[in-house]
Amino acid sequence: MKKLVIPEKSVHVGSLILVNQQHPYCSENSKSYLVPACTDSKVLLERKAAALLSKLMSSIEGWDHISAVSGWRSRQEQQEIYDQSLKDSGTAFTEQFVAMPDHSEHQTGLAIDLGLRNPEIDFIRPDFPYSGICQMFREKAVTYGFIERYPKGKEAITGIAHEPWHFRYVGAPHAAIMTKFGLTLEEYHDFIKQYPLEKKHFLYRTRNQNIEVSYIRTADGVDTEFEIEDHILYSVSGNNADGFVLTEWTSTQ
Repeated sequence: MKKLVIPEKSVHVGSLILVNQQHPYCSENSKSYLVPACTDSKVLLERKAAALLSKLMSSIEGWDHISAVSGWRSRQEQQEIYDQSLKDSGTAFTEQFVAMPDHSEHQTGLAIDLGLRNPEIDFIRPDFPYSGICQMFREKAVTYGFIERYPKGKEAITGIAHEPWHFRYVGAPHAAIMTKFGLTLEEYHDFIKQYPLEKKHFLYRTRNQNIEVSYIRTADGVDTEFEIEDHILYSVSGNNADGFVLTEWTSTQ
């Protein structure tokens, strides 16, 4: 067994952090971790998310028909978008479709808005229908770790209106689990808390792997420590609130 020590501030870091009205974004992105979402694009994404988006788009020749509309935003840019939306469209519209500064997933570098290639694209609500190449992207997204973040019927949970164009990188196997059970990111964190590390794990099986997911509550005011078997491949992500999600992979062969 080996002991892992997770710094207290790491609760705000990772592909599974929850950023919404109740949980503000608490980290600062280094530009070195951001890369263009596609060739010749000014839209930036976190490096791993961008790499997997590129593989997904290559598999469907997506960039021939789909545009990257908006990715990473600085706090200042989010403030400007919010203020402009209030001016142009009013409070009711803005509260539905534009997150307040520090409460936007776009500040994480893990979210991207996509739209069909058209002469004119609505920056706030780009066209991304449930048909054609857009639906092909949507159906394959889970394989590459992306979810449609704000689905219809979940507005009361996410605090954001239905946004067919907004996708969020959460990684594997989490995108697959969320899709299987119809969970938003908010619901997924509640779900994982049913599986504390010291008691039981959620088991997700693939053809050649067993994947165990569990929740680790942060220690109060100090770094969080736990043990893991030496041979286990694992990842840890903060949830941006009160703990970490531990993912462990073991081969079935």
